[in-house]
Amino acid sequence: MKKFDRRKFLKVAGAGGAASAVAACEPPAAPAIVESMPSLSWRMTSSFPKSLDTIYGAAEIFSRYVAEMTDGRFNIQVFAAGEIVGGLQAADAVSNGTVEAAHTASYYYWGKDPTFAIPTCIPFGLNCRMQNAWMYEGGGIDLMNDFYKPYNFFALPGGNTGAQMGGWFRKEINTPEDWKGLKIRIGGFGGAIMSRLGAVPQQIAGGDIYPALEKGTIDAAEWVGPYDDERLGFSRVARYYYYPGWWEGQAMLHFFINLENWNRLPKSYQTIVRAAAETANTVMTARYDMQNPAALRRLVQGGAILRPFSEEVLDACFKASNEIYAELCASNANFKKIYDAMTAVRAEGFLWFQVAEHTSDTYMMIQQRKDAL
Repeated sequence: MKKFDRRKFLKVAGAGGAASAVAACEPPAAPAIVESMPSLSWRMTSSFPKSLDTIYGAAEIFSRYVAEMTDGRFNIQVFAAGEIVGGLQAADAVSNGTVEAAHTASYYYWGKDPTFAIPTCIPFGLNCRMQNAWMYEGGGIDLMNDFYKPYNFFALPGGNTGAQMGGWFRKEINTPEDWKGLKIRIGGFGGAIMSRLGAVPQQIAGGDIYPALEKGTIDAAEWVGPYDDERLGFSRVARYYYYPGWWEGQAMLHFFINLENWNRLPKSYQTIVRAAAETANTVMTARYDMQNPAALRRLVQGGAILRPFSEEVLDACFKASNEIYAELCASNANFKKIYDAMTAVRAEGFLWFQVAEHTSDTYMMIQQRKDAL
């Protein structure tokens, strides 16, 4: 048996102990998760003015959640319409890399291709819950991003107004003939339907609508609903407040992200961005649903004359819409592909909603009219 060398043992043990002591004094290695979270600063241009706190605010919610979930490593600064580019140039700014992201409405760009309208809304399309169902569970997000890819951006739902009002008019709309010659501010694809009915649609950014209506440049204007319309002051320059906004049974906003910037994000950041966008999407609808009822009451008390579009008017609009959809499906493969997917969701959705949702809501509305609620 080899003889135990006590002096050698103590020498080796002493060296090892010293090494351990040195290691204990060194700072621990950064966790891998921290190393995978780079510091980033992006700019996001909004298509909306800061005065519209509900719709503009969705971008602020998104930015705050991204920053907080990355412990301040990923910061997205939000700019109002006009601070970097105009509200209707947001998509181009993302495509060409002027900014990394935008908060906008896809249907503002339907002039590039009518297919751009569908992710936001088209006349007589889906309601808010159906739109969410299609986007999140029906493949809508992937389908739309296949379409957006040649434009160099990636998109995620970023808020929804819910069903909108039909807008503010200087005169009554009693028959389809009353559309003829009417100059109306209307966003997105609804303008094409208005043209078919004889109206003269104009796409004007939110912050510029009131001056146009006040000066008589336009005869009517639609925006979103009572809360925003009250803030924009439309009731001061037009008396008749119509409903529903048949061209927008819901209106989904989107976060457009430059595709190259999106692809460079770590997977963890992509997941955080998705989660922040979903939060903004939910909160915008909740805010509108909380604020619209009181705003509508104030507008009516202030003199706004509330009017429903007649069934005759709606039937004419529905017919014109379907004629245009048929024409586009015959000439535009992109439009047909996504329109077919959307209308499949619409057919099943309204079949289901009329069974339980509509029945329940109708009964409760009857109780509301009886002052029982």
